[in-house]
Amino acid sequence: MNQEVGVQAAPSSAIKTSAHGTYKIPALRVLSEITSSLSSDNNLDSLLERFLGTMVKLAGADAGAVRVLTADGLYLRLVGALGLPPEVLEQERYIPVDCGVCGEAARAHTAHNSTDLKACEERTAHGYFGKQCLRVVAVPLRYQGKMLGVYNLFMATDSPVPEDVSLLFQSISEHLGMALENARLTRENLRISLTNERQMLANELHDSLAQTMAYMKMRLPLLRDAVANRDEARSNKYVNDLGQALDSAYAELRELLTQFRNRMDPRGLLPALYDIVGNFYDKTGITIDFINHAPDINLSPDQEVQVYHIVREALNNVSKHSRANHVSLAVEIRQSRYVISVEDNGIGITGKVNTDSGMHLGLNIMRERAKHLNAEVTVTPGDKAGTRVTLSFPVSAGHREDSL
Repeated sequence: MNQEVGVQAAPSSAIKTSAHGTYKIPALRVLSEITSSLSSDNNLDSLLERFLGTMVKLAGADAGAVRVLTADGLYLRLVGALGLPPEVLEQERYIPVDCGVCGEAARAHTAHNSTDLKACEERTAHGYFGKQCLRVVAVPLRYQGKMLGVYNLFMATDSPVPEDVSLLFQSISEHLGMALENARLTRENLRISLTNERQMLANELHDSLAQTMAYMKMRLPLLRDAVANRDEARSNKYVNDLGQALDSAYAELRELLTQFRNRMDPRGLLPALYDIVGNFYDKTGITIDFINHAPDINLSPDQEVQVYHIVREALNNVSKHSRANHVSLAVEIRQSRYVISVEDNGIGITGKVNTDSGMHLGLNIMRERAKHLNAEVTVTPGDKAGTRVTLSFPVSAGHREDSL
């Protein structure tokens, strides 16, 4: 397999050739181009490749390569190459981090160059080193004292790289090292986000579907006992209980799938609540008012998610159990606490909270989520009729009621 790694040469406008044939690039222009690329280039390998051609021409090298440190810290992985023979390229895809001049640069955290190419020759078993290539320069990519990769320049002469060019290489390596570190942090944040998303799904299953399944599991032995004793009345009761629980579990599963397909609005809690309100009547036939007296809700993303799902669950209970034709959602601040209430004009809570399994499960879900907010969920009669569900939790430090 002799496929070369793709390379993009540096823009010709950034390169000037002197009368003596030496390539010189104004330092500020190169660094400005790198800085601009850090914010606009999402492909790190492409970014590193782009400046490989610049560094090769700047040093007057015949070939070059750019490598990044592998996750285990033991090897340097080839990202891009320019001018290397295919046979050499195949052997250069992964090299030990302590190998030859690259190892010297990694240990010293500074650019190194060497005419001792024995390690390169032995590793590749190719005559390129010592014949076509007489000197190798290794410029480490580093950030805050960490070595993250290396640029290699392969020279056809044994003349050292000029000092001013070496200094520019150091600046380039620091800027590109920052890009490597930012990419690493981005990957870590993505892993954390995925882990949190999976944990959230596990919590959703535990807080809703698992509780319904547990209820069914407790009813099943009672049904068996009733059947064994030929108690038709009890048998019918437990069969009905299991049927209702199964219907509830199926509905909860569909609701969970809907929630995870339609995640909370990434703009934040208030746009997400407006979205719920906008769709509520079409889904339920129940009219809804949204009264917001706290337009500057100051919550962390995790807190916003918890509040969002508590409100969804409260409105879900209204649609399932209240027999209401109107509901109001209110958000306000009282005595340094956020107070979010959902009030309907339905049949009220007489005997409902304690006897209706669906309503009881919904409240358990809300109260479980409220623990993450240091919050309270209360269920009381409405002002005139129906039911009011209230979520109350402290306003975060630095957010004052009189600022609204």
